Amino acid sequence: MSTERDHRHVNNETPPLSPRERFYRRERRSVPAARAFAHEVLADWGVHGCADDVALCVSELATNALVHGAPPGRGFLLRLLPCGDGVRVEVHDSGDGVPAVPQAPDRSDESGRGLLLVSELADKWGVAERSPGKVVWCEWTGARARGGALPR
Repeated sequence: MSTERDHRHVNNETPPLSPRERFYRRERRSVPAARAFAHEVLADWGVHGCADDVALCVSELATNALVHGAPPGRGFLLRLLPCGDGVRVEVHDSGDGVPAVPQAPDRSDESGRGLLLVSELADKWGVAERSPGKVVWCEWTGARARGGALPR
């Protein structure tokens, strides 16, 4: 399921960027699909410099939503939004709990480092309540400074 708007050029003006979102079921193949969707949206928006970091964070947040946030029979919503000259990623799920970066991650563990990666790669990240569940978000400000540009 995809919610997107068609912004065609009117009077040779560049259309404003609109948020793009897609819902994913609670299945393993949703993570690579979400990552591919993020790459597609960023390419459409002309963002290249931080695209790999954004896609990696989408993978981590989507994985967390599947493993910890989406109860059986549910899924998660991925939303990408233009944010000034940057990008905001939101992953909405209906699960309980508040995710946090581990204080002293064990380097031998094969899991538990997703939010640590997000906190290192994104300029900001956080968690907001929703009913039911939560929204885990991250932002990159100044995507232009990283070699990418959001068209105006």
